[in-house]
Amino acid sequence: MEKRWFNSMLFNRKLEYRCGLSKSINSFGPSENSENRDVSEDTPILTDLDKSIRSWNSENSSNGSKSDDDHSMYDTQSNWNNTIHTCFESYLFDYSILDLDDSVKYNDSEFTIYSDNYKHSEFKSYILSKLGNSSESESTSDTNDNVDDCFEKYKHLWIECENCYGLNYKKISKLKMNICEHCGSHLKMNSSDRIELSIDPGTWNPMDEDMFSLDPIEFHDEEEPYLDRLDSYQEKTGLTEAIQTGTGQLNGIPVAIGFMDFEFMGGSMGSVVGEKITRLIEYATNQRFPLIIVCASGGARMQEGSVSLMQMAKISSALYNYQITQKLFYVSILTSPTTGGVTASFGMLGDVIIVEPNAYIAFAGKRVIEQTLNTEVPEGSQSAEFLFDKGIFDLIVPRNPLKEFLSELFQFHGFFPLC
Repeated sequence: MEKRWFNSMLFNRKLEYRCGLSKSINSFGPSENSENRDVSEDTPILTDLDKSIRSWNSENSSNGSKSDDDHSMYDTQSNWNNTIHTCFESYLFDYSILDLDDSVKYNDSEFTIYSDNYKHSEFKSYILSKLGNSSESESTSDTNDNVDDCFEKYKHLWIECENCYGLNYKKISKLKMNICEHCGSHLKMNSSDRIELSIDPGTWNPMDEDMFSLDPIEFHDEEEPYLDRLDSYQEKTGLTEAIQTGTGQLNGIPVAIGFMDFEFMGGSMGSVVGEKITRLIEYATNQRFPLIIVCASGGARMQEGSVSLMQMAKISSALYNYQITQKLFYVSILTSPTTGGVTASFGMLGDVIIVEPNAYIAFAGKRVIEQTLNTEVPEGSQSAEFLFDKGIFDLIVPRNPLKEFLSELFQFHGFFPLC
């Protein structure tokens, strides 16, 4: 097992090749962290650490036991940290199924970590068992600190499913449309990934990207001013607001489409979100485009007060002209979660209302309802499947066939691909 542990380091370049969709296998880690290790193409595949591990492993195999020199790599804090990282990489390989063939293939059994309920303690126990807690190693507290640091460094590589607690590697998950490979649940998806999933490559034309909120009611917050909070979310997500709107083609069919993003202040609807949606509807009306709005929101934004609530009426009014007066076609797609003012306005006004499987759809949350009405809300009563049975939605459509389904739906209503 120990031989396999050290030899696994020689394959860590394969991880970048498999998950970066590249023939380059120069470094271990995600492409988004590549700035931390600037490695040229001429850099040898084996680093000094790789060579040390290989040499150590070779000596161990020939002598049949560890010599006093075996622990030389623990002499410095740097080497100790390297050992922790080696253990972590071994953790990935011990609990992963990797096809080490040179071809790039992805299927349901690859790069999967199986876990009923992943916890930090499980990872720590694994690492400590690998290290063996030898008397010549660091103290227990130092070991725990190093393991904690390693866990924090790499945890951003994974997405934990809220349904089964299984871990999904981010880059593989993106290729699988953010669908959990353990239980099939639909994980949260940001607006940029939805654009890539839904719109034909090279056809996306964003609208109103330079629109910002001016804090209309000068909301006071002792912890973090509203404008500072907006700045932090803009830096975190790369977006200016909680929705991206624009035009594009869906299998060749021109559409006007908006994608709400729950990662930006919970997808809350403020004055900018309302204005962007209204302008999108007006543009679709003038161009006679079919309209799609993908909803993911916690509702109206409290930091903008009544200005936020006013957006519900403004959007609904624009939709009335689009649907009733102009007889055009609007599809509403509800994803998890869609709640509050979005549910109470344009989310439920689609000519066809589509919802993703297992999505959480509500006006008020379960706790608020129970406290207000002093009655118990049945478990699962705000799930997509329960509400579909009550006739609230038209269809439950998984992500995989969604684009083809929308294409056929639009053609059925007289919208055809461009020649």
